[in-house]
Amino acid sequence: MKFQAPWLAPKLALLKSLVFNPAALTAGTIAVAAALFALSPAVLEVIELNWLDLRFRARGPLAPGPAVVMAAIDEKSLAAEGRWPWPRSRIAALVDALSRDGAKVIGFDVLFSESEEDARLALIGKLERAVDAMKIDDARLKGLLLESRTAVDHDRMLVSAIERSSAPVVLGYFFHMSEESVGFRLDAPDIERRLEAIAGSKYPLVYRDPQAQSAPFIKAYAPQGNLGGLTAAAASSGYFSVVSDPDGVVRWLPLVVQGGDDFFPPLAVLSVWHYLGKPQLSVRSGPYGVDGVQIGERFVPTDEAGRLFINYRGPPQTFPTYSISDILAGKLPSGTFKDRIVLVGATAIGIGDIRTTPFGPLFPGPEVHANVIDNILAGDFVERPRWSTVFDLSAIVGLGLILGLILPRTSALAGLLFSGALFVGYVFAAYWLFAKARIGLNMVYPVFTVAATYTMLTLYRYLSEERERRRIRNTFQQYVAPDVVELILKDPAGVRLGGEEKVLTALLSDMEGFSTYSERHTPKEIITVLSDYYAEMTDEIFAVQGTLVEYVGDELFALYGAPVTQPDHAKRACACALAMQARRAALGDAWEKIGRPRIKARTGINSGNMLVGNIGSKYRIHYAATGDSVNLASRLEGLNKIYGTEIMISGHTAELVAGAFRLRELDLTRVKGREQALRIYELIGVADMPLPAEQKELLNLYEAGLTPYRERRWDEALELFGKCLRLRPNDGPSQLMEWRCRNYRDNPPPEDWDGTFEDRRGRHSK
Repeated sequence: MKFQAPWLAPKLALLKSLVFNPAALTAGTIAVAAALFALSPAVLEVIELNWLDLRFRARGPLAPGPAVVMAAIDEKSLAAEGRWPWPRSRIAALVDALSRDGAKVIGFDVLFSESEEDARLALIGKLERAVDAMKIDDARLKGLLLESRTAVDHDRMLVSAIERSSAPVVLGYFFHMSEESVGFRLDAPDIERRLEAIAGSKYPLVYRDPQAQSAPFIKAYAPQGNLGGLTAAAASSGYFSVVSDPDGVVRWLPLVVQGGDDFFPPLAVLSVWHYLGKPQLSVRSGPYGVDGVQIGERFVPTDEAGRLFINYRGPPQTFPTYSISDILAGKLPSGTFKDRIVLVGATAIGIGDIRTTPFGPLFPGPEVHANVIDNILAGDFVERPRWSTVFDLSAIVGLGLILGLILPRTSALAGLLFSGALFVGYVFAAYWLFAKARIGLNMVYPVFTVAATYTMLTLYRYLSEERERRRIRNTFQQYVAPDVVELILKDPAGVRLGGEEKVLTALLSDMEGFSTYSERHTPKEIITVLSDYYAEMTDEIFAVQGTLVEYVGDELFALYGAPVTQPDHAKRACACALAMQARRAALGDAWEKIGRPRIKARTGINSGNMLVGNIGSKYRIHYAATGDSVNLASRLEGLNKIYGTEIMISGHTAELVAGAFRLRELDLTRVKGREQALRIYELIGVADMPLPAEQKELLNLYEAGLTPYRERRWDEALELFGKCLRLRPNDGPSQLMEWRCRNYRDNPPPEDWDGTFEDRRGRHSK
């Protein structure tokens, strides 16, 4: 029995009235939001950065200035010139071509850190050493050796091209930011030698505020530079290192990095510096950190660590981009590069210089530097003014107070609409200032205040005024699942008849030969086997968050992508089918020991538009999916019997899972009720699954056999499918295709036959 002092009850009631009221809740929410703003937790900062990315995408592309163009190592260049890296002689030819066309600056977002290996050059060196060892003083011989060395020394060719270029050449390098990135510990003399090699390209002037104890410059461990001869020949060398935020997105570029006691500029700054005629270049540091970089009359503001927030112009290829193969082949109009900064770098995805930026995950690294150059030349920097902190804090307090005054005096719907309008209004204002005035105000904390205040006051309304909802919840939880209860409470119309059309993936799996087993066993045994089997298979469906729609006899129907939206619904379905296949195999081993049948099943998977929702009548409603795409999955399940396969997927699904799974294209088929031919595939396994050599060969031979088969070259196709059967005599698809080739050779198909197999069976044919 609980005991409570008589004087305690009124004090608790008073405390409750003081704490649990709209004014107190509003004040508490504002205080929490202000505290979070002061502490800046990492998770909220990442959210703020992502919202900043959304502002970029909502703003859309901006036209860049005419000064910067890209010379791209793209897929076209790789196809023409061969795999990267190319011979330095080709890079030398590129420098010559750009120089002849009038380029004003040539910047390389490429590293030449190692000498190019050439067997001919090694042989010439060996001959030179032999001549010296034998003390042969033959001027003609030595001249010939020197001439031969010059002809094959591609590094020297590039040095010469840089030296004779009319345009300053700025080479790129990168900084190792820690010992771990090098992979081993460098000794102090080695670091000094590396820094000395690039010392000619450091900032000549660094102004520090005498009142500041130290500026938080980004400090590097050691540079990874180019070959000494190339560095000496170049006009300058600038680093192309970039900085990623915690979420992996490149939003900043450090404009100054400290290496040893010196401070170094990036490739972008040095390219602008040469473009402007090498005006005075300096770093300016204030009492609270780095203020920015001065390039002649231009001042480039940075954050306290010396980083520039990049005002991206748009998605990839916003800047004019020319394939290097076209430049070397002379296919571009004369003057294309005249008076321009030409950035040379890799844009081909396979080479690896791909970054994630606010405009997407496949952004060429060189174009990051192009954006920085254009920012500096245009002077349109995105900034956070000194007053922005005061403004952000005022927005937190002001928005919270407005909601605290309005929400308790309005209905639930009116309060929602007002809060939504306030939320959207602030977001739009912040976006407008970003897009039009290039001011980056904080979004997360003010809108968090709006959301949190609305949530707290709505929760208060719920706890104090809407007990009926609790009664409904408690009543319905006895009959339906908790997630269905939430749907009922949020939208009672959601449990009525009807649904919505969505792109989903359907999986239908039918037990093979179970009818025969059913004839020989009692209903109790059949139900026990089915129950155990379905329990195992359902575990796999739920493991990938699929939806079990229904069991129909010995067939199960699963759905992916609804009711919870799953962008990767096709991949989930394929992964589930493979897991079910493996589970059946393990289950069969265990069942054989106790006299149960080894279960086999045929599975069909298809992706497409389906009508999904609560379907039924006033007597019974259940969650289901219908439509032609579901029917097609059923047809694919049945087609397995013809092709001797276990898991068959449609071409629609194959497109969605391309690269993630290993597939075998089986055939083109036209099923009953559909006029359009369908490409069908066998699901073999995940993409990185190791395959036996004979299976790899079989898959390659089968794929090769489809072409002559569809082109009516029956003997050639027969030979290839025959090879498949010699590798694996029980391969169902190969057996079928060999039979068809023999049949078509003797009884050719009609002249308008397009290689399509006509499946005219009914939907439920076994």
